[in-house]
Amino acid sequence: MKFAPSILTVAVLSAFALTASAQPASSPTRAEVKAEAAAANKAGKIPSGQESVAGQDMPKAAKSTADRAAVKDQTKAANKAGAIPSGQQSVVGQDEPKKPGNTGDRAAVKSQAASANKAGAIPSGQESVVNQDKGQPKK
Repeated sequence: MKFAPSILTVAVLSAFALTASAQPASSPTRAEVKAEAAAANKAGKIPSGQESVAGQDMPKAAKSTADRAAVKDQTKAANKAGAIPSGQQSVVGQDEPKKPGNTGDRAAVKSQAASANKAGAIPSGQESVVNQDKGQPKK
């Protein structure tokens, strides 16, 4: 026989036939869906407005009972006492030490680096990476 269906062809055809027959014959029309939604809405099954907001039952923050003028006076007094940082004082991480600047000229720095490299003080390639488990560097 020249034309013998293979097992793969038979499997593909049978899978296609099963998926084609498993699909519903008719889907609901737009009017049916609208009528169903309207009935559910009238029955109260669909939340509307503020009811549908997630986390609605969370308590709100308590409002202040203090007078605005009293709060302003307290803030002014704290500012005079120095309790409230202002300007550069309020910058986070301001007191961290900065990297020292380079004071030598380019030629001097270059010669220092070359001598340190010859002495073996500067690791090269993958040796300079900390905690690297990649093995020996490629050559």
